Amino acid sequence: MSDTVPTRAPTRGTGEPARRPGTTLTIAPSDILDRLFRFFISMRLGLVLLLVLAVLTLIGTLLMQVSAGVKSDPQAYAAWLDSARTKYGGWTGVLDRLGFFAIFSSYWFKGTMVLLCTSILSCTVHRAPRLWQKLIHPRLIMTDSFFDNAPLGATIASPAEPEAALQSMRGAFKAHHFRTAVAHDGDTTHVCADRFRWGPFGRVLAHLSFVIILIGGLIGATWGFRNNEFAVPVGSKVEVGNNTGLAVEAKYFSDSYYTNGAPSDYSSKLVLYKDGTPVKTQVVRVNHPLRYDGVSFYQSFFGPAAAIQVKSAGGKVLFDEGVPLLWGSDDSRHRIGRFALPGQALTVFVVSSASGEVDPVIAAGQMQLEVYKPGEDAPIATEVVSQGKPARIAGLDFTFVRERQFTGLAVAHDPGSKLIWIGSTLLVVGMVGVFFFPHRRVRAVIRRTPDGSQATVAAAWRRDTAFEPQFQKLVDDIELAVTRPSTT
Repeated sequence: MSDTVPTRAPTRGTGEPARRPGTTLTIAPSDILDRLFRFFISMRLGLVLLLVLAVLTLIGTLLMQVSAGVKSDPQAYAAWLDSARTKYGGWTGVLDRLGFFAIFSSYWFKGTMVLLCTSILSCTVHRAPRLWQKLIHPRLIMTDSFFDNAPLGATIASPAEPEAALQSMRGAFKAHHFRTAVAHDGDTTHVCADRFRWGPFGRVLAHLSFVIILIGGLIGATWGFRNNEFAVPVGSKVEVGNNTGLAVEAKYFSDSYYTNGAPSDYSSKLVLYKDGTPVKTQVVRVNHPLRYDGVSFYQSFFGPAAAIQVKSAGGKVLFDEGVPLLWGSDDSRHRIGRFALPGQALTVFVVSSASGEVDPVIAAGQMQLEVYKPGEDAPIATEVVSQGKPARIAGLDFTFVRERQFTGLAVAHDPGSKLIWIGSTLLVVGMVGVFFFPHRRVRAVIRRTPDGSQATVAAAWRRDTAFEPQFQKLVDDIELAVTRPSTT
């Protein structure tokens, strides 16, 4: 005898039929969105993103970071990488390709910030409706087990009828600034009283503030810039770059010192140009920056400069500007500046003796000029020139006109700064709401007894140690109110 067993498609652990060979597996768009949403509301993802952001910030703190002005100039950036190789050696190229020398404007940093913003916003959207329902439309009727297991509780006997006891209890709650809501379940009266019910929304506000701050930082990193080494020789005009159309001319620089030699004040008179037209003139000091069209110019540093003129063999002026001697040599005995000759594919380094140093090769009133071709480590020509005396170098006529000073500025444009200020303000408001106005909810139930009524008061005590003595004072006032003899 044999049994015939009907066959059916094998099933997975979920009980759903397995996909037959040759069939197409389709996933509804709503399922994809749901999975993405669940992915972004994961607390584990948020912690991982915060850790990644912390690691990237640590990298940006430990490694040298190139300024936006140098990064945007290929020749200047190549020279900067050469100086970085003295510290990082063979790792310099790897760190450069990874973008670690400009970590805060790298795709790593921006991508992490975008993911973190999405995660925080998803969590806020997920939790806010439930928080609203819990705080604005609370559950009014609680089971007996809540009152039996509540960490804070008290039972009060009253000679008054339940309705009179209810009114007296509501008066006591009102005296303690609690809002009350009442529900009746047969002969039992339930009371829900809470104070600072808007306080927990401070968490939502804090989460949104983080998103706003991160968006502001992302906007600043993408469309903003900061150049902490913007040097303008006195009498020269220097382009700001970064598609601003701005240029800065330094009319004069002045400095004063204390008796111990420390600088007491230094200032610069600047003329700001927009597309070649003067738009603003201001004396800039350390705490008095020049601001125009979202770009700020802060007085930051100063130093020596050399006015250099370069002419072609035919007498055409190729360069006639001040060259700021921004950098010091490794032995601190020389000051070094550089400039590029337009149309000549040449870079010229200007070297002078540092203040207080004596160099047998470079005397007072002299500068050493080193001319380089792109990609070459050795200069094609080196010569020491005296002030006011032209010298033929690499087929061009170089003249060291005179010594000057330069004013050093920190130039910053941060289009996301307003969002950061708004987010920071909202963060403070949210934290004040959470810590100084904690939500406190007390439950009560009133039942009729042969001698009048009985009230049970309870509260779920959650990490709020300051509420215990206040709860006891509230219970004492409720007991006094419901047991007070009626005056009517």
